Amino acid sequence: MLLGEQYKKLWKITEDTLREIVPAEFPYDRRAHGGGYGTILFFEDMALIESLQNQFEGYKENFPVWSLQSSGMLQFVIWTSLEEEGFGASLQHYNPLIDDSVKKEWGLPESWKLLAQMPFGKPLMEAGEKEFSPVEDRMKMFKYY
Repeated sequence: MLLGEQYKKLWKITEDTLREIVPAEFPYDRRAHGGGYGTILFFEDMALIESLQNQFEGYKENFPVWSLQSSGMLQFVIWTSLEEEGFGASLQHYNPLIDDSVKKEWGLPESWKLLAQMPFGKPLMEAGEKEFSPVEDRMKMFKYY
């Protein structure tokens, strides 16, 4: 978790990285993190996943998938908890563009893979409406009676 100046440093790294690869006229939207209190960085330790893959050969293919599922659940729980406390949050994915700079800046292990960034703070506006395809197209229920 990055707070205060460390939080600002992350988003300066992100903006500088984007400016190097994105056309100048492309708008960089700071609303997702500009007035926040901090950012939670979510990583996966790839060395641990590899170790588990070596220990349990029969499940080798599943460990990366299970790891991502676990991370997604953790992200959801943290986001929900922040919302319950009156904070707003968003989930950002500037990885892998910022991975090397982040690891270097905070002295993180090379085996850590950045999965997501969750800036949080006092909400500046209500979240916009999202459009979803009909639930019937996304979910199937089968009755057994």
